[in-house]
Amino acid sequence: MTIRAFAETDRAGLGELFVRAGEGSPTASLWGHAASEAAVYLTPYLAHEPASCFVAERSGVPVDYLVGCLVAAAFPSEGERVARAVRAHRSLLRPGPVAFFARGLVDLARAKAGRAATAGELVDPRWPAHPQLNAARAARGSGAADELVRHRFARLRAAGSPGCHLQTLVENARAVRFFTRVGRVPHGPTPLVPGLRYQGGRLHQRTMVWNP
Repeated sequence: MTIRAFAETDRAGLGELFVRAGEGSPTASLWGHAASEAAVYLTPYLAHEPASCFVAERSGVPVDYLVGCLVAAAFPSEGERVARAVRAHRSLLRPGPVAFFARGLVDLARAKAGRAATAGELVDPRWPAHPQLNAARAARGSGAADELVRHRFARLRAAGSPGCHLQTLVENARAVRFFTRVGRVPHGPTPLVPGLRYQGGRLHQRTMVWNP
């Protein structure tokens, strides 16, 4: 297993890995269209901050990667990225995204009526950096994710970052256990993620933070 910095020649391989990452978990897919989801959670990081991207490879093949940004508030917001991806990929003409966004609108309306919070991005100067970590099923248990996180922490320390945050799902117990083991701690409430479902159940956001 080799951990190295992202190179432009990795784009195609990471795109393929993005499709396989999270298989079998609640985070496997949002609305069932990999290309538009990658346009939200992968390619913007490669375009805006490639120095914060790291790749784990085995025999020259990417099996795990970590992308991120040093200051999330200076990065295109998730809402902006989703809007661009939906337009670029004509997602509202596809059944999966249409169902997702329709459920999302219903969830938002119910939450508003009940004065309940829903998932959103964390903007806090204590934890400005933000990563996205994705592993193929074959890489789980290999130690690749641990090494990627170590590289990420070294990058944050070298940049003088005060800390970072990530957002996963309460129901993704495997991810929560992993991030807890590498030093992340839970922060804040666990609101509903509008529109998202897994095995018929609603899902909830889990924010976790880390300081050097």
